[in-house]
Amino acid sequence: MLKIYKTSPVEKKIKKCKKITTDCWIDLTTPTKDEIAKVIAKTQIDEDLILKMLDDEELPRIEQSQNATLVVIDTPYLKEGIDNHKYKTYPLGIIITKNNYVITVSPKKTTVLDSFKQGKIKDFRTAKKTRFLIQILINTSSYYLRALKNVNKDIEEKEKVLKKSTENKDLIDLLEIEKTLVYFITSLKANDLVLEKLSKGIILPLFDNDADLLEDAIIENKQAFEMSNIYKDILSSITDTYATIVSNNLNIIMKFLAGATIVLSIPTMISSFLGMNVPLGSISTNTNAFPILIITSFVFSLIIALILRKKNML
Repeated sequence: MLKIYKTSPVEKKIKKCKKITTDCWIDLTTPTKDEIAKVIAKTQIDEDLILKMLDDEELPRIEQSQNATLVVIDTPYLKEGIDNHKYKTYPLGIIITKNNYVITVSPKKTTVLDSFKQGKIKDFRTAKKTRFLIQILINTSSYYLRALKNVNKDIEEKEKVLKKSTENKDLIDLLEIEKTLVYFITSLKANDLVLEKLSKGIILPLFDNDADLLEDAIIENKQAFEMSNIYKDILSSITDTYATIVSNNLNIIMKFLAGATIVLSIPTMISSFLGMNVPLGSISTNTNAFPILIITSFVFSLIIALILRKKNML
């Protein structure tokens, strides 16, 4: 999909364009070959810069060619068709050309750029290419923080459920949350390296307040990284506690069953001894033999049960 945007210097609002013009923003999402060819013909950049970004596993980095600079970062992506907040990360490439074009390329539709398209970003100008790049970086870090808040809500909800349930589904949900945090930690760490390189001002020149904005992006990215690690530690603690509770509950059940087996074996032992083909004395001719055996078995079972209860086995 190819979309072209440009901010008006007079109205200072972003508008969609039909043609690629100087100082415009070219947004490519899973582009076709014809769309790629159209962009390359107009901007004169290397085709390889765009084709690389169609790989879901492309790593965050900075790459410079003869006429353009490619900045690759990872952005959070909410999985479709899932009730809870399950995320994955996909690469987003920002290409800044020397002939005044900004191109964003992504293998998936990302919501990180929606705020720009809706005109919600303050002081956003497509002509200010470096500023635009830094604003994307800040918005990406902010999106990570918002996503982490949703992940934390899921952790708290699962913590409540685990107090009452021991279903396998709950463990699978915890695994999905942990996968999300692993994606975030890996991506945020890689994004931090990109931000640090940009902050040196060697790759791209920093103008006006660009350095301050970039510093804000670095701080928010580090904050998201720390929060991801904290939530991962909390999740690991919850998982370990859950496993301990399950194991402890199993031990309690096994201990109870063992105690109950001992108590129930007393009547069986007594009836087995008296059922042997040997002389039993006066009890064999006693008309009240059966009630006596029942009462005797009950008394012995009760005594054993009280002893086991005292030892916390029942």
